[in-house]
Amino acid sequence: MSNLIGQFPGLVAAQSTRHGGGSAAPYASLNLGLTSGDNPAQVQENRQIFCQQLDIAPDRVVFAQQVHGSAVIRVVAPGPVPNCDALITDQPGLFLAVFVADCTPILIYDSRTRAVGAAHAGWRGTVGGVVANTLAAMTAQFGTQPSDCHAYIGTCIGPTAFEVGDEVAVQFAEPYKQWDAQAAKYKVDLKAANCQQLIDAGVPPAQIGVSPHCTVLHNADYFSYRAEGPASGRMVALVGIRD
Repeated sequence: MSNLIGQFPGLVAAQSTRHGGGSAAPYASLNLGLTSGDNPAQVQENRQIFCQQLDIAPDRVVFAQQVHGSAVIRVVAPGPVPNCDALITDQPGLFLAVFVADCTPILIYDSRTRAVGAAHAGWRGTVGGVVANTLAAMTAQFGTQPSDCHAYIGTCIGPTAFEVGDEVAVQFAEPYKQWDAQAAKYKVDLKAANCQQLIDAGVPPAQIGVSPHCTVLHNADYFSYRAEGPASGRMVALVGIRD
């Protein structure tokens, strides 16, 4: 995330890990997801901890209530936003948050208008073009030019761990899937697929950062639904501009 952090005054961009909270196993320890089965009071305390680390007010965070789709919502006030997988705003003091535990988080910052976007891209959202939709919505709503944007593709399941069936693989182009003869399955690269969407939309490759980590291979540091099952925690990727 070094291409975002510190380069632009007032910009807050972060992705949580599983460390630093108070949740007990199997949610140990910084679980931020209320729908994970964890103690809701502890999750709220974890959210307070996360926000405190970023020096932002918890009541200024906008949480997407995701549906594994490609809908984008413009937000002007904090709180939960139902039925969407991407959020955009040009309002300082609002911090957009998406939840992940294998899916790909993408954070976008327009350095000219200072608008921001946050997208959650699982395989369905990736195929549905949620990242392209996010940039298109920022262009329509704020006059964003993709060439002015800086983006970060966060930690998610990596291409060596994301095994899929034929029904999923057929929806991805060849550059983003590889046949694993030993596993007799395709493996899909969600980071590369979403990175190409950003490039195709006009974001310069030099302005795109990509996490080197994988939620499955680095499960000691990140929650993974694929590795841990339904009783896994959730991480947050967040972006916004301070007042």
